[in-house]
Amino acid sequence: MTVEPRRRNDPERRQRIVDATLIVIERHGVAGTTHRRIAEAAAVPLGSVTYYFASLEDLLTTAFLQLATTSSGAFGARLDAAATRSEAIEGVIDIIAGSIWADPRTLLLSYELYAYAARHPEVTTVMQQWMDNSRAALGRFFDPVTARALDALVEGIGIHNSIDSAPLDRDAIRMIVDRITRVA
Repeated sequence: MTVEPRRRNDPERRQRIVDATLIVIERHGVAGTTHRRIAEAAAVPLGSVTYYFASLEDLLTTAFLQLATTSSGAFGARLDAAATRSEAIEGVIDIIAGSIWADPRTLLLSYELYAYAARHPEVTTVMQQWMDNSRAALGRFFDPVTARALDALVEGIGIHNSIDSAPLDRDAIRMIVDRITRVA
């Protein structure tokens, strides 16, 4: 029997636990997420999970905060690359049709986050922060109402496209975004 050497100094352990939590949520949903599954996925002793996180709820909140931060960071980076309103519109289309919201893992984890937040009001701050970050990125190019509509559109089309037998293609997404962003 081979025994892995004990890591005396493991500064990445906490982060591995958080990353493993998202993997477990993706595989089993929040309802199937346990300390034991997380420890196994992170390749750490079970006691490490409870050492770093007081409760499973604390760990889930931390993992979902990481998801929100990563996703809103990618969203913001795409819009930060835009210098004009037209480029921002292309950015929104890319976000919906491209690798940010079209990513099945991000969508699945987002579903889990929404359901979890609906039952755990303390997690709604994670959702609100994510929406605030997205709307701030959009707000560089669009008025607040349009930014809010685009933010909802990004998630809504992403969710619908993930399960629709005839998902909207890039041209249809462009037409919808153009209609919302048309200046009166």
